[in-house]
Amino acid sequence: MKKLLLVLLLFNLTINSHVYSIEADVFVQSTVNRASLILSKNISKEEKINELKSIAKETVDIKGVGFYSLGAARKGLNDDQKKEYLELFENYFLKSFSSRLSEYTNPEIDVKSKEVLNENYTIVNSVLVATSNRPEVKIDWRIYTKDPNNPLIRDLIIEGLSLARTQKEEFASILNSNNGDIKVLFNSLKKFSNN
Repeated sequence: MKKLLLVLLLFNLTINSHVYSIEADVFVQSTVNRASLILSKNISKEEKINELKSIAKETVDIKGVGFYSLGAARKGLNDDQKKEYLELFENYFLKSFSSRLSEYTNPEIDVKSKEVLNENYTIVNSVLVATSNRPEVKIDWRIYTKDPNNPLIRDLIIEGLSLARTQKEEFASILNSNNGDIKVLFNSLKKFSNN
């Protein structure tokens, strides 16, 4: 009887450990479906932006994207500067992401496939379905899957262009043209977020 209880307990623990994990392709499709639902609602643009920000906070690794975007300059920051940067970057990212996305009325994105790169990353391939106003657009999602219970978006690659890499290059340009002065970058992020 004890052996049976032990086997049932182990079986239950094994099942429960996999119940909450979510495959990267299912995660992406679920995320885009949620966003599409918001965009098709008959609500104000401001309400759409707020709801989209909420989804982004849950599904995007904003901290990871932020530090990647900062590049090698992050090594020169002290803890207070890192904290300030992450706050500024989150505000910047959420405003930029939600205001761009809110322009779409009802984007239909179909997940096509996935490629597991390693235990930490999966690429999910999808397309933004063509309409009479726009052609089909290929979108690849770089999903951070180290915690299978909580996958997070680390990058979008639209028609081969990495948004994270583009952001990193933009920040590097600001820093390079201002002798590496991090305060200039901080001020640029503040200015964008406050407009």
